[in-house]
Amino acid sequence: MKPRIALFLFVFVAALWWPGGTAWVAAGELSHTVVPGDTLWGISRTYGVTVERLMEANDLDSPLIFPGQVLKIASGSQLPLSEEDLRLMARVINAEARGESFMGKVAVGAVIMNRLHHPAFPKTVRGVIFQCTNGIYEFTPVADGSINLEPDEEAYRAAELAVRGVDPTNGALFFYNPQTAQDRWIRTLPVTAAIGNHVFATSVITNV
Repeated sequence: MKPRIALFLFVFVAALWWPGGTAWVAAGELSHTVVPGDTLWGISRTYGVTVERLMEANDLDSPLIFPGQVLKIASGSQLPLSEEDLRLMARVINAEARGESFMGKVAVGAVIMNRLHHPAFPKTVRGVIFQCTNGIYEFTPVADGSINLEPDEEAYRAAELAVRGVDPTNGALFFYNPQTAQDRWIRTLPVTAAIGNHVFATSVITNV
């Protein structure tokens, strides 16, 4: 394991502000501090997890929560992907979502994971990221070379949370910037979320 990644996984601690409460990312874990007006359903929608998963992760007997309560969103258990796969995801996130919010970066990672688990896409992270359809790469950074830029720590954190199942896109398989996208087809897909400058969408194809 390279020192940069080791530092990220085991030492790095950072605080991130998110509407409705405080989101903390520390050593691979994500938690949310409840503020007045928060609901478990609303928090589940924000982070792209189910209410049931939140209740199970926090040993809750009911969906009732209180201001000041700290809820675990994602655990720091061992990742199911290799270091190489995590680095590749971080590179794509860094290139695709520079300037986006942290959750916008997690969302890009979630699209990669959603494709990985969908029968219409390759079965490996590398296969998903480097997929080329009709001579066109699925991810622009692969085509323009920006995937080779060194990702920052936030891109690594976003990749890890996406791998752990945090999905603010509600299952999206595609994303695009409506201000720059020229593909008419992608604009016809059902939209699942809009985060920052990106619109996230799913496919009309349910089976392959």
